[in-house]
Amino acid sequence: MTIRSLLDAALAGQARPTLSYELFPPRSPAAEDTLLLTMGLLAATNPDFMSITYGASGSTQTTSRAVVHELALAHTIPPLAHLTCVGQSRADLVAVIETYLADGVRDFLALRGDPPRGQADWQPHPDGLLYASELVALLREVAAAHGVDVCIGVTAFPAQHAIERWRQQGLDVLKAKQDAGADFAITQVFYEVDQYSALVDDARAQGIDIPVVPEVMPLVSARRATRAQELTGVPTPAELMTALEIAESDDHARAAGVEHAAALSRDLLAAGAPGIHIITFNRHEAALELVRALRP
Repeated sequence: MTIRSLLDAALAGQARPTLSYELFPPRSPAAEDTLLLTMGLLAATNPDFMSITYGASGSTQTTSRAVVHELALAHTIPPLAHLTCVGQSRADLVAVIETYLADGVRDFLALRGDPPRGQADWQPHPDGLLYASELVALLREVAAAHGVDVCIGVTAFPAQHAIERWRQQGLDVLKAKQDAGADFAITQVFYEVDQYSALVDDARAQGIDIPVVPEVMPLVSARRATRAQELTGVPTPAELMTALEIAESDDHARAAGVEHAAALSRDLLAAGAPGIHIITFNRHEAALELVRALRP
């Protein structure tokens, strides 16, 4: 089954909500050992898929592909391979897509991507793509040329949707991705269920009917919360930040973060979310505790 079919079944009440995780490629031998341990422990929870991030300008192409192989072969878990437009020509992207297709990958997350560190504004490669919707269309084109079916995810932004001046622009972008052939969306980080519900309701009103999977980040320290806020621009809820700051130990801080993420996840599922996508930071402790909280 494709990710889209799993999500459609969950939305129709014909299957349980999906469970999935986000991993990133390791950058050192020690990090690789940690990732392999994490993958094995997360695989035991029977997730529906795991996504693997992809560095700007193809900086983690080799290691991303290795993680995809490990998931597909050693754990038989469908990998969701990330692709970005950053720093890559159209020909570069075609080559990456064809490599993944040859490896049997059929699920992709198409992203415009963020500017590389030190570059203030988004600038496409001179021979590259400007929008994520163009990457969706390219994925469809390359897959069709090779006679294979693919399932394509994109991103959605509940926290930004809550800001009125960005609301319609965000919906127009999501509609363009759907029109280009996107099958589903995964949100970026947010902390209020009403933001998710508003995004989904407004999208449906404008003919955007792809499933939207909320991304949940169990924060385990004040330092990580601060870093996440810097990267995403989404403020950490004050009560959560306070709980992380006053925690007497790492275990207590992780427990506070997991408790907050579990409450958000339950509210999202109650609001009709088709599944939960968990950011792991390549660590298993908080992710497994969150899953246990959701599967008593």
